[in-house]
Amino acid sequence: MPDVGDSDIIVIKVNPHDGSTSPVLMVTRPDRTTDAPAVSPGDDAGTWQAPVDYTMAGIWILQWTVTGTGRGTQGKSVAVSPLPTLDGRTYATTTQLADWLTEAPPLDAARRLVRATRYLDANPLKTAVYDVDDDGLPTAAKVITALMEATCAQVEWWIEHGDDGTGAGADYTSVTAGSISYSRAPGGAGAPKDPRQSPEAWEILDAAGLTGHAPRTGYC
Repeated sequence: MPDVGDSDIIVIKVNPHDGSTSPVLMVTRPDRTTDAPAVSPGDDAGTWQAPVDYTMAGIWILQWTVTGTGRGTQGKSVAVSPLPTLDGRTYATTTQLADWLTEAPPLDAARRLVRATRYLDANPLKTAVYDVDDDGLPTAAKVITALMEATCAQVEWWIEHGDDGTGAGADYTSVTAGSISYSRAPGGAGAPKDPRQSPEAWEILDAAGLTGHAPRTGYC
């Protein structure tokens, strides 16, 4: 699977063919704009080729149309991946996650950390009160540490339960895959009821006084 920025030479072989054979490649990008790159003879008889530069992520449609002898059409779809990125607001770095896991983090660790941060903000931290900077990140050392550890614990929970942070792995109570078995028991008093919520992450936040706040009303 190519990444954004990759290039490829798209080849078509036409049989039968002769001097009247004329292939054209139509490229439809993910944003539905089109291009017809220059076609040239290939290295082997009856082959033609054209360059394609993958400039954006998504599904690219490559459609050959041959006129003359050997006329016909031939097409395929190509999925192009975005370049890895560390963009996104998060309470922990991939280094901190690796230290927490005591092993190399998954390749999509940056995305998981962003999702874990977003999840914690919308759930156990929804009514938490603490000082933040202009980027909405905590300023007190105790809170910084708690949010970092809770974010790492949340990602670890999702990894252990086959969830990438989207909730896809959160709607089971017992799953067996080969010799591995996961079970999810009901939480105790005060424990998180959302099956996507890491109990350890909740405990870390609770110990730091970041859970259980009532919604703020009125004006100060």
